[in-house]
Amino acid sequence: MYIHFLLVHTKVKKVKYDGGAETDPLWSSESRKMIKSLGKVAFEQLQKGNLIFYESDLTECGIDIRAASVYSGVFTQIFKEERGLYQDKVFCFVHLSVQEFLAALYVHLTFINSGLNLMEEHQTKSKRSLGLKKPKLKYLHFCAVNKALQSPNGHLDLFLRFLLGLSLQTNQTLLRGLLTQTGSSSQTNQETVQYIKNLISENLSAEKSINLFHCLNELNDGSLVEEIQQSLSSGSLSTDKLSPAQWSALVFILLTSGKDLDVFDLNKYSAKKEHLLRLLPVLKASNKAL
Repeated sequence: MYIHFLLVHTKVKKVKYDGGAETDPLWSSESRKMIKSLGKVAFEQLQKGNLIFYESDLTECGIDIRAASVYSGVFTQIFKEERGLYQDKVFCFVHLSVQEFLAALYVHLTFINSGLNLMEEHQTKSKRSLGLKKPKLKYLHFCAVNKALQSPNGHLDLFLRFLLGLSLQTNQTLLRGLLTQTGSSSQTNQETVQYIKNLISENLSAEKSINLFHCLNELNDGSLVEEIQQSLSSGSLSTDKLSPAQWSALVFILLTSGKDLDVFDLNKYSAKKEHLLRLLPVLKASNKAL
């Protein structure tokens, strides 16, 4: 959705402000520079946990305030200018999800175009610039997954889903012109899927497991969920025999389907104390529990 939104409004900007035709190439050097700069602002402020930023933050990321005002006029649903407590200009993204998408796009583009992994704790010079073997996209994914899991408040959860989704071929086709080359392959995505599945099996908290299942959805893998759904449909589900990963899949299904959340019958699944703890996110989301 956000990729299509970016495509449409980049075209609008080119026609409205630059005198270009709708048939002109979308990604002019100016557009690429501005998208990268906005992504850099989004990523740096997301890492700091900031929802608003100042003109100095824009300048540090290579954004001229006048150029930003033009993009602010076009991307009215992305970027806006406000007045702070002391009448200083402050800027923000209209919705946090837009900031997270642009941050993910910036991290992905930086890795694909330069080989630099911004999710590493200690960034090293691009292997490509050293003449070494090109770094693999899966390592960016692994670092991003680990960093999101380490976040105490989950502020990187949606960012992680966007980042993984950008590795799909359908999305990379839409971004052609921003990327110097593609960085995805079915093997890479399968390795990321397996890495996430291994983490889910480690008995993570329910909240972190649920986000990892959303990540699997972004990568078009629903194998764990399908397995539990089949057991639910056939009536053969035995909660006494479920692994931690299967429990997480069950909780994810109950939360995302919305089924049984009006009145949640605990006895339908289990009455054991340890199982009730696993079902706690469902209990919290339910209107009533029996």
